[in-house]
Amino acid sequence: MAERRSAEMYGGPQRAPNRAFMKSMGLTDSDLGRAIVGVAAAWNEAGPCNIHVLSLAERAKEGIRSEGGTPRLFTAPVVIDGIAMGTSGMKYSLISRELIANTVELTVNAHGYDGFAGLSGCDKTNPGMMMAMARLNIPSIVIYCGTTLPGSYNGRDIAIGDVYEAVGSYSSGKVSLQELKVMEDNAIPTPGACGGLYTANTMAMMTEALGLALPGSAAPPAVEGAKLAFVFETGRALMRLVETDLRPRQILSHESFENAVAVLMASGGSTNAVLHLIAIASEAGIKLDLDEMDRIGEKVPEIVNMKPSGKYVMADLYRVGGVPFLMKKLLDAGMLREDAMTVTGKSVGENLASFSFKGSSHQDIVSDVSSPIRRRGGIKILRGSLAPEGAVIKASASAVERMSGRARVFNSEEEAFRAVMSRGVAEGDVVVIRYEGPKGGPGMREMLSVTAAIVGQGLGEKVGLITDGRFSGATRGIMVGHVCPEAFTGGPIAFVENGDEILIDVNGGRLDLLVDATTLEKRRNGWAGPVRKERGGLLGQYARLVSSASKGAVMEME
Repeated sequence: MAERRSAEMYGGPQRAPNRAFMKSMGLTDSDLGRAIVGVAAAWNEAGPCNIHVLSLAERAKEGIRSEGGTPRLFTAPVVIDGIAMGTSGMKYSLISRELIANTVELTVNAHGYDGFAGLSGCDKTNPGMMMAMARLNIPSIVIYCGTTLPGSYNGRDIAIGDVYEAVGSYSSGKVSLQELKVMEDNAIPTPGACGGLYTANTMAMMTEALGLALPGSAAPPAVEGAKLAFVFETGRALMRLVETDLRPRQILSHESFENAVAVLMASGGSTNAVLHLIAIASEAGIKLDLDEMDRIGEKVPEIVNMKPSGKYVMADLYRVGGVPFLMKKLLDAGMLREDAMTVTGKSVGENLASFSFKGSSHQDIVSDVSSPIRRRGGIKILRGSLAPEGAVIKASASAVERMSGRARVFNSEEEAFRAVMSRGVAEGDVVVIRYEGPKGGPGMREMLSVTAAIVGQGLGEKVGLITDGRFSGATRGIMVGHVCPEAFTGGPIAFVENGDEILIDVNGGRLDLLVDATTLEKRRNGWAGPVRKERGGLLGQYARLVSSASKGAVMEME
């Protein structure tokens, strides 16, 4: 084992004052002589996604103590996206990813911890913890603290995305206020993150696919006893990592990111994973770009039938074998790098060899690679005159593969939402929402309120939408996000005018503004550029430092 970081902080006569602080909390010389490790709990009482994480952290501490370690619990911030959605609060969502990574770095380095376990839940907490792991490169491990169980409405399972869409249905008279209230009351029956394959559950899959979490730990719901067992084992596993000095950058190879992208494509998960995987790779010093993701997507078919584009939720995937069940199908088809290292100290192939899924194929939840839901992966990268640096669409979220329509331009999410709710968007329109990018928002808000309202009105396959902002994992329809460069920095989306024709071609990988070059150049020359919305505070700091979505919207210091 390498020399402990904690020895510098708490060892020797000169550190007597440091030890005095620790002893005032009941720690002994024996405790201080062991490895001292952090337990980072992404927790608050803002919503159900992480409400249970603090209690699970105590279970992780038990696992650490059982292997001779001294755990120290601390919390990291959480933004509950579903609550912030559709409001100015959503501007803080993506920023929270950086704050989580920064909080872990601050606490672990300031107090000389020898490693840490990250307990995550809602959307940004998974990537935030993994970014911290890659950045600090000390023994560490992450565990997703679980999904909620599905809700029930009229005898069918529902998730929170169904409620968002019901708002649109209510605005068009398809759902009564009483029916909307019943869905509201029953959509989220337990603690845990949103139940469908939205961003939290997508990034939970990534914790296993990248090799940073124990195999099988992601899918158990928050209320399952198995989650408690996995959290305890995560604490034990952290101490083995400290003992062997196995570090995240020994795990986060280029091959591990290839595996993660393959799992993302096969699952048809959230478009937000594109941002987050690039950001984690950046922290690890690994080059991962949109084109490479698209190349993997052409080879790996979509085989998971989960909401929003499918039928099932994370609890159903757990019932048939969880993330290892999906990964084993990809491995057997030669679509995973089996030699990639993991936190178990074993390779992906060695880990999956210990799982047996004989007896039932569960085709309705996870298909075989030979009979996929879609021939290619669930996410497609688009480029063209509107997105020279790229844009992202969940191809599996709509049956429409090509659409040409007239632009309906809005300079904020609020403007677009009001127009949709007042029935001001019609079949054949392509809604353009701009100045919502990382710098322009600032914060690159998700647009679930708008996209769900469009779908709820029955226009999901008849109206397109493009934005330099983001989408929730619950979004479905002809929705193109992460348009780069963003409008605030003078990207082509800034020069679209009402009535312009826009082409969305999923198969061709194109997003084009069908306006001649002379006209476009005239518009560009007449563009003054917007005034920065936020000059002070956290949003102002973020707007000055954040990079393009094509780079993962990471913070750039130069």
